[in-house]
Amino acid sequence: MANHKSAAKRARQSVKRNELNRSRRAKVRTLVKAVEKTVEAGDVKTATTALRSAESALARAAGRGTLHKKTASRKTSRLVRRVKKAVKA
Repeated sequence: MANHKSAAKRARQSVKRNELNRSRRAKVRTLVKAVEKTVEAGDVKTATTALRSAESALARAAGRGTLHKKTASRKTSRLVRRVKKAVKA
């Protein structure tokens, strides 16, 4: 355990931050899965709206440091490609 007051505070902050990040990551995963599910179902209109919310959540998570910026960018890019492919088909 922490031996200094400042170390104890950092440990407390770390726990809070960990919970926040876990929650944010889970939300992003849920939104990404929603896009993938709608693309597989062939529902293009719902897929584009789901894509918009997933894209926003990914950018927000990257901006807050939950996800790395390039990870969020890569995931967004792959989702957009999938949706565009579904639109063409």
